[in-house]
Amino acid sequence: MRERRNNVLTIGMVVMLIYFLLPLFWLFVASTKTVGDLFSSFGLWFSDDFSLLSNIRDTVSTNSWVFSRWMGNTILYAVVSAGGAAFLCALGGYGFAKYRFRGNGSMFGLVLGAIMVPTTALAIPTYLLFSKAGLVNTPWAIILPSLVSPFGLYLMRIYAQDAVPDGIIEAARIDGAGEFRIFFQVALRMLAPGIVTVVLFTLVATWNNYFLPLIMLNNPDLYPVTLGLAQWSSQASAGGGTTGAVLSLVITGSFLSVIPLIAAFLLLQRYWQSGLASGGVKA
Repeated sequence: MRERRNNVLTIGMVVMLIYFLLPLFWLFVASTKTVGDLFSSFGLWFSDDFSLLSNIRDTVSTNSWVFSRWMGNTILYAVVSAGGAAFLCALGGYGFAKYRFRGNGSMFGLVLGAIMVPTTALAIPTYLLFSKAGLVNTPWAIILPSLVSPFGLYLMRIYAQDAVPDGIIEAARIDGAGEFRIFFQVALRMLAPGIVTVVLFTLVATWNNYFLPLIMLNNPDLYPVTLGLAQWSSQASAGGGTTGAVLSLVITGSFLSVIPLIAAFLLLQRYWQSGLASGGVKA
């Protein structure tokens, strides 16, 4: 009975793996094809003419290297937002977890309530506020809203509760360390796996964000890659003699935009593994 259940779980995992990897595989295969092969050859396998390098060259150099600017903008928005959000969440989560002050529970309840509010509902009020401040159509219009992560704050509060023992904090205080020194030199290292988790969540959210840049930016030079590819896609949908060429740019650009996220997960996964290993050992 147990063996049959294990086989069912294994089959289920394989099916889910195929479900998640099949779109990426199709995107890679389509990125290797010429414009003619996109519409004539089988979609899930390579054609005779392997054109990945030429497609990449055409994509990054089209319209005076506009795609390269979009990728650079996306990297800037995502990295600054992820780093800033993780730092603020680590500070706030550590404070909620390790300090008892008046209003702690009610303030944390507001954080939980903020998680339930969809980000699209805040887009228009955010635009009005940034318009009054003169920050619309600037990089700050994308970075500053992304620094606020209620879910990241909740996650860091839960993680800091057990990851940073109270005894270590008390020992540091007895040794004469101040509260900020305790946080930066002691607690921050213990919070590393949780911080990496917030970094990745915010990185993915900012990287894939479409609606906020859509309402905040009107200068194509400031577009992230999501908005730029959507603009190309609308050009392809409009028809004309260049539809196939523009569609090839969209597909190859989408493939290129996925690579940094995959690399980030692969590079940062060891922090998760170390956190799980240390959490499984009792002191």
